[in-house]
Amino acid sequence: MKKKIILVLVFLYAGFMSVPLSAAAESVDNSIFAQLLSNYVKNGMVDYQGFKNKEKKLDAYLDVLAAVDPETLSRDDRFAFYINAYNAWTIKLILSGYPGVESIKELGSFFRSPWKKKICRINGKMLSLDEIEHDILRPTFKDPRVHFAVNCASKGCPKLISVPYEGNMLDAQLNAVARAFINNSEKNYLNGNTLHVSSIFKWFAEDFDHDIPAFFKKYAGDELKKQLLQESGDINVSYLDYDWSLNGR
Repeated sequence: MKKKIILVLVFLYAGFMSVPLSAAAESVDNSIFAQLLSNYVKNGMVDYQGFKNKEKKLDAYLDVLAAVDPETLSRDDRFAFYINAYNAWTIKLILSGYPGVESIKELGSFFRSPWKKKICRINGKMLSLDEIEHDILRPTFKDPRVHFAVNCASKGCPKLISVPYEGNMLDAQLNAVARAFINNSEKNYLNGNTLHVSSIFKWFAEDFDHDIPAFFKKYAGDELKKQLLQESGDINVSYLDYDWSLNGR
């Protein structure tokens, strides 16, 4: 009986050792991006000239991302991976026209928006920013907070944070950026019973269950939440113009 048990254990061990390393969960080394963000992003404003000076370093990080098979990552690591990929490739897109670009929209053409350019190298494929956001991030993770994490290189966009997103702290990071944007009175504010909000909430209303006030109440700070709760009737929603000018400094 002992011999049989030993043989079974040896067999199982041999089988485990034969599993290719790529089948095991990996982690992504975001250290290069962390250094770049720390140096060249301050309070959401991006020093694109600094990134331009260190473009080879950014390219090295994009190579790191390209070498990752996202399917080997845990759910949160995979979520963070695609957010970082979106943000890093957006910076790379801006650098393709910098310093002669005042808005990301200038990098498109009459026939194709900049978000539809297949510039992102992911796991042996070429994807567009739109494909990362609308074909992967939104339908896969179904988390409206993603809209405050991906950055469109524009002043109207939620601020790019100065650190990469990491799977082991992703929930806290997403909560932080959602709260920061919701409570930024330059982007959203309550006037009487009308909630004036970013156009993001119009473009992606379905991601917020078509109930913008409820989402605001969830992430509003004390003062804004108090104002929202004091409104006894229905809260009307009005959408503000979006500022597409470059979030550069």
